[in-house]
Amino acid sequence: MKRLLTIFGAIALLLLLQSVMSVGSFAEPLDFASLDFITQEAGDDYNDSVSGAFKGLKRFYGFTGFANATAGNFIMILIGIIFIYLGIKYDYEPLLLIPIGAGVIIGNVPFVAGNQTGIYESGSVLNYLYFGVVKGIYPPLIFLGIGAMTDFSSLIANPKLMLLGAAAQIGVFATFLGALYLGFNLPEAGAIGIIGGADGPTAIFLSSKLANGVNILADGTTVKNLIGPIAIAAYSYMALVPVIQPPLMRLLISKEDRKIKMKPPRAVSQKEKMIFPVVALLLTTFISPSALPLLGMLFFGNLLKESGRTERLADTARTKLIDIVTILLGVTVGASTQADIFITKDSLLIFGLGAVSFVIATMGGLLFAKFMNRFLKGNNKINPLIGAAGVSAVPDSARVVHAEALKSDPHNYLLMHAMAPNVSGVIGSAIAAGIILSFLS
Repeated sequence: MKRLLTIFGAIALLLLLQSVMSVGSFAEPLDFASLDFITQEAGDDYNDSVSGAFKGLKRFYGFTGFANATAGNFIMILIGIIFIYLGIKYDYEPLLLIPIGAGVIIGNVPFVAGNQTGIYESGSVLNYLYFGVVKGIYPPLIFLGIGAMTDFSSLIANPKLMLLGAAAQIGVFATFLGALYLGFNLPEAGAIGIIGGADGPTAIFLSSKLANGVNILADGTTVKNLIGPIAIAAYSYMALVPVIQPPLMRLLISKEDRKIKMKPPRAVSQKEKMIFPVVALLLTTFISPSALPLLGMLFFGNLLKESGRTERLADTARTKLIDIVTILLGVTVGASTQADIFITKDSLLIFGLGAVSFVIATMGGLLFAKFMNRFLKGNNKINPLIGAAGVSAVPDSARVVHAEALKSDPHNYLLMHAMAPNVSGVIGSAIAAGIILSFLS
């Protein structure tokens, strides 16, 4: 009770002191008119505070994503969620689709321009990370990791299967012609064409050189920035290999041919494995010098793997390094698909061309494998299914071929045979990219 009285007494004393300081000394009579003025002034201050609070809330709302969102942002966010769903639910290239899907969501959260937030705003963190895409830094590092993971034994043991990887590149040049027909200029068409190789890093590398929104043509026009649509299309169709290829295999290859058993490949010595990356590097880069950043890193990574003296470096390249680069590449490529830049007529055309090119590339490999069998006898015949692995979606295409063969014959194992055209498809798409770059850059 005493504490309550003490508290109330202190409050009363403070109020008395405030009144004295506000009104004046007790010796002067109270001016009730001035008291009314003070009350009115206090009311005005209250109204101004409320008005200021509402203005502050309104300004805060203007800075939120809710105020700046467009229908395109929500469409792209939904696409990002679908990518993540496909990666998690159906295991479609999760190491690629999940980072890309997350990047799509990040890139389409609405932001206030000028705050150095967006991926295309100079000085933003995302813009710095995107530098590796624009300048083609990430793709060679990806190829380094791929080289350190790849066993070229099946290709060394049966070199003629390299022709299947070359045959699948028909998709690249068919897409190039299709892009020209649809109105894209030469550099843009060249960058779009490489989607037919079903090789994401190569597609990013070539588009960063040809369709980067920076290069100026002879007539003074600037090429369009198509890196985002091209990369997303390439990786999307790589992830959809298990969906697209099996129906084409069953359509073009008879059940009898699908049951063909290939003889086991010969054993490849360690010396051959060490010599191969050096010889292949020289041959391929002399044919297509512009592909040196990709092919050089691919065969360098393989040499680290096969030399027997650099296992630590090879392990870093095929694990930690490629994982880090995959994260950065996936997120930044996804974030580059801002709705105002990505949802265009050109993007839709690129996706359509990508689908057609992937079908053509798969069909090219399958039909060429059937053609090769006309010149092969007995147990030298090849199972035409492995022609579908000529696209460079490593190793998913080879796995799909193997799974399809097992459906026709549970004892027909084609995985190692299919890896030969699969890895040659990687080499072939890089060579094709270098040739295109040489002519169109």
